[in-house]
Amino acid sequence: MILSAKKILELNGKYRLVENLSERELTNPEGVGIDLRVGEVYVLEGEGYLGVTERKTPDIRKVADIKDGDKEIVIKPGQYVLVKTMERVTLPAEKIVVEEGQKPAYLVADVHPRSTLQRSGIYFRGTKSDPGFHGELTFALANLGGQPFRLELGARFVNIVFHEVVGDLSRAYEGQWQNGRVATGNKETQN
Repeated sequence: MILSAKKILELNGKYRLVENLSERELTNPEGVGIDLRVGEVYVLEGEGYLGVTERKTPDIRKVADIKDGDKEIVIKPGQYVLVKTMERVTLPAEKIVVEEGQKPAYLVADVHPRSTLQRSGIYFRGTKSDPGFHGELTFALANLGGQPFRLELGARFVNIVFHEVVGDLSRAYEGQWQNGRVATGNKETQN
């Protein structure tokens, strides 16, 4: 079952599902999700590696940060960037009561691009966030269009949707991407 934006805000008081929301999302969200904003932007530098037991992401370089007063970036045709949200997400590691009288359930979050991105030739790549994850979210944007694309920091660019999970987990997420980490830095063992 998908949670409405109103239900997410209701649960937010107890579980802090999404922190640092914009005034618009706090007072007038639309539909079943909450919009998240651009906070930091990174470019990749170097090679990545994904093995059976080890991995290493490419080195990254921060090119914009709203906290530093940066206002806008331009994504050139063919360019690939990582974008980190201003908002911090917390998916409880335990089952929670979503609706009074209903059985407790885990929550998982799925993120979708705002349609302006695709209408502008910008490809979005995201992933789900499992129960137990907490931190800012990082997504990929690639300019597949033929023209530069201007992206203002603080702009709403994705919509997060929360779903109830049916059944039990073997274990909640304990992974190495907690707390908004963007890259590995060095080769590391996967858990």
